Amino acid sequence: MTPVPGWEPQKDPRLPEIDRLRGLVMILMALDHMRDFFDADALRFSPTDLDRTYPFLFLTRFVTHFCAPTFALLAGVGAYLYGARGRSPATLSLFLATRGLWLIALDAVVISPVWGGPGRVLLGTLWAIGCGLLALSLLSRLPTRLVLAIGAAIILGHNLFDGVASAQLGALAPLWRLLHEGGALPFGVPGAAIYPALPWIGVVALGYGLGPLFQAAPQRRDVWLRIGGLCALAAFLALRAAHLYGDPHDWTAQRDAVFTAMSFFNVTKYPPSALYLLVTLGGAALILPALARLTGAAARGLETFGRTPLLFYVLHLYLGIAAALALAVVRGYSLVDIVGLVKSGPPAEFGFGLAGAYVAWVVVVAALYGPCRWFAGVKRRRPDLWVLSYL
Repeated sequence: MTPVPGWEPQKDPRLPEIDRLRGLVMILMALDHMRDFFDADALRFSPTDLDRTYPFLFLTRFVTHFCAPTFALLAGVGAYLYGARGRSPATLSLFLATRGLWLIALDAVVISPVWGGPGRVLLGTLWAIGCGLLALSLLSRLPTRLVLAIGAAIILGHNLFDGVASAQLGALAPLWRLLHEGGALPFGVPGAAIYPALPWIGVVALGYGLGPLFQAAPQRRDVWLRIGGLCALAAFLALRAAHLYGDPHDWTAQRDAVFTAMSFFNVTKYPPSALYLLVTLGGAALILPALARLTGAAARGLETFGRTPLLFYVLHLYLGIAAALALAVVRGYSLVDIVGLVKSGPPAEFGFGLAGAYVAWVVVVAALYGPCRWFAGVKRRRPDLWVLSYL
């Protein structure tokens, strides 16, 4: 197998706290997806619909909001550290471009069938990160602080364009849907852009711009992460409380204090609003220093999952949906029945409830630990296999 030009096997020291944070959000991501597969409410209404949801369901969904932004941020940090270990700018650009294209292809071909069925392309998390890496293949030629500023400007400023609708843009409408609005794909391709790319490009760029911080002494890094995290959360609270800016949907007083708090934190993910990114990235910045001090089996487990993100991502989706379908068949539903109920909206008794989703979550995560541990060992033992850097 011919390697990427300019690639050389190197001993790449990893920061375990980054792997632990990635592993933590992967586990949370699995919870969200098992809820999709095992709780019929996921097919009947949104867990953030305050007219139909309940507090524990809302909280289950809210904690998983931290996953995609943290993935994207760490993708940017990882890109910087990859380039900082002796790779030339040209080698880094080529790697980022090819890895971005690989993630986009993987999303369209392997992940889309889970959510949209055969023949439909739903552009989601891997598409968003892939677009971020493609953009970073160009941005990485700029000074790191400028990339940081560009990322922050996109994150904080993209909601200024919320009033621009694709219907107003004529021939540019398909591009705008891919970048900011979401919706139908170009050229009549069946499916949709679920994760418009522009804000996620901002998050990946922000992570790259923060990369030098991860080469500093851990104590100094953690101080700046805490300061940045607290500033992001303070900005979120101030902007949200004052109804000023940052999310297309405002919060309102509800029937009680709990639901009013839910309305306050009910920020927009599709596309991710500035407030959504402030609260999630701010929280991630505060969590990482704590994970740096974690020890024992919990630390090793998180590191194992964090070193094998793509394997975990693909396997947990297919294992989860296969288990959900198998259990539904055992309960007497045919595959034709299941497809019909998914399209029309199933009755509440169709699934296994939120409690069943939590049980499935624990079982699936436990089942994947062995394969992920094996693959993490392969990656650690074989730094000479360049293809493993794409996985």
